[in-house]
Amino acid sequence: MISVIIPTYKEAENLPHITKAVDDALGQQGLAYDLVFVDDNSRDGSEEIVAELAKRLPVNILVRKNVRGLSSAVLYGIEHSTGEYIVVMDADLSHPASAIPGMIELLKSGTNDFVVGSRYAEGGTIHDDWGLFRRINSRLPSLLVVPLTPIKDPMSGFFAFKREKMPSQDRLSPIGYKIGLEIYVKGNFAKPGEVPIHFSERKHGESKLSLKEQIYFLRHLRRLYQHQYPTWTEFVQFGLVGSTGFIIDLIIYLSLQSLFSIDHKSARAYSFIGAASWNWALNRLITFTNRQKMSKLIQWPAFLFTSSMGFAVNWGSYVILTGYVPFFDAHRITALLIGVVFGMGLNFMAARLFVFRPYEKQIETEDSTARTVQSKNGK
Repeated sequence: MISVIIPTYKEAENLPHITKAVDDALGQQGLAYDLVFVDDNSRDGSEEIVAELAKRLPVNILVRKNVRGLSSAVLYGIEHSTGEYIVVMDADLSHPASAIPGMIELLKSGTNDFVVGSRYAEGGTIHDDWGLFRRINSRLPSLLVVPLTPIKDPMSGFFAFKREKMPSQDRLSPIGYKIGLEIYVKGNFAKPGEVPIHFSERKHGESKLSLKEQIYFLRHLRRLYQHQYPTWTEFVQFGLVGSTGFIIDLIIYLSLQSLFSIDHKSARAYSFIGAASWNWALNRLITFTNRQKMSKLIQWPAFLFTSSMGFAVNWGSYVILTGYVPFFDAHRITALLIGVVFGMGLNFMAARLFVFRPYEKQIETEDSTARTVQSKNGK
């Protein structure tokens, strides 16, 4: 049995066409399947259309009333289907259902354990009318995920895998629309493969891709990097936050000397407190979002305290360099920067161990109401 999962929202016009395409590719070839539409309460006649189709084809529709989102819809469809093989595709007719048998064959033979319908594999094509901006918008996200997967078209919403390889849903935290990438990264897949397809333009309805969804994708991508490379991801984010903190450090350092005539060594100490407070706030907001969040009144001084160890290295190297090396006394900002670099590694480890401690992630599940229009044979 092959379960084909298609998330929908206001795609009524496309439902008869995609249903026929799937049946031509599978049912007419003697392959057992069930087609599951997961609709986010479109109220556009989709239920009635599927009810009519279900009289003669193994198709049903699950209508979610209280939850929306493409990724969660796909997971809901997988959970409420029974096929040994799972295929996920879009409802806008951009994915050719004719590619499904080839994808399933690769899974059955063991050649691959996760197969993508790919625009960018050899032989894959896209619509001729795509302009430069749309091509860039398509390829750039793929470049951003190169460290996560060898798949050439990791952004594809057309993919297949064996149900037994599905990661448990409590490990998934989907956001946005790239659920295939989420399943691949968090699943136990060792042999990804691609089947070339022609990616067609939408024929009916309107695209649901928006700026909001693009922002969700970036948040999703960050989560996946945190999952795959947790320490390195935190270190890079910690370093980026630290680079902004260096600017704050420099502004305070120079301002105290020029506006208040404070000695440069004292100014260096005061600027540390301002910069460290800035870094704590951003690291709490950005870097360590998946770690414990203790009270701000406790965590802020704790961060300052642990940062003081790095500051001892930071400030000490600054004093030594400017006090004993004439070059650095003449180029004090260079000495300041060297101190920042020396102290950052120590600050990072102290922050991870003592200030932002790991915790068991709580998975929140949302209750949803679904109505199922079953086919007459119960599939």
